[in-house]
Amino acid sequence: MSFNKSQRLFVILVAFLITNAVVAEVVSPKSFSIFGRVMSSGVIMWPFVFIMTDLINEYFGKKSVRFATYVAMSMIAYLFFIVTVTTQIPAEPSSWINDLMFNRVFGSSLWIIAGSITAFLLSQLIDVTVFHAIRKRTRHRFLWLRATGSTIVSQLVDSFVVLFISYYLSGFKPFGETMAMAFNEYIYKFLIAVAVTPLVYLGHYAIDRYLGPELSLHLQQHSDKSRIPPDGPPIA
Repeated sequence: MSFNKSQRLFVILVAFLITNAVVAEVVSPKSFSIFGRVMSSGVIMWPFVFIMTDLINEYFGKKSVRFATYVAMSMIAYLFFIVTVTTQIPAEPSSWINDLMFNRVFGSSLWIIAGSITAFLLSQLIDVTVFHAIRKRTRHRFLWLRATGSTIVSQLVDSFVVLFISYYLSGFKPFGETMAMAFNEYIYKFLIAVAVTPLVYLGHYAIDRYLGPELSLHLQQHSDKSRIPPDGPPIA
């Protein structure tokens, strides 16, 4: 079975998005601080999710982003299942990681995963809607505006929903501390969304070079009608 250029590109972008989304769940129990502002380690991966979402949006459209979102959610749910099973299996006495150590790290991930699935779905659906609304209004101009604007709006929802469920509803942190962390993470994501804008342009440039001008233009012009996976014109 052979793949054309647009199909290979689609698989790579979706795979990178899913990998970063799943890894973010694994590392999220660890917190760190920047200039005194406490955040979960999961925020480190989200700039890459932003970029992949914007590029999939740009070349393959709403349906493809939703497809990638549903697959990512399924993989996060699969992670949830595996973590749940492994936390119930007693450790061997000779294991250098005992049950207490393992469950302390991965047991806390269960609420985080539940919050992340909810927040990820909401934020991605908001992101794709805002992205295409800006794109339509600006007639495909100002890539920076739709890429940054959609992320800023969607991550406002994501930051507060994920921490409200994973930290407050789980009883891990009080409401005030949870909201403070959510605010810190949103400010971080806001600044990162602006900072990674050049990387969106760089990704756009690299994809255009890989696809060639004709195929690249075809995908962008027909992104709202694209199939999953996209076929592309005969030159693909």
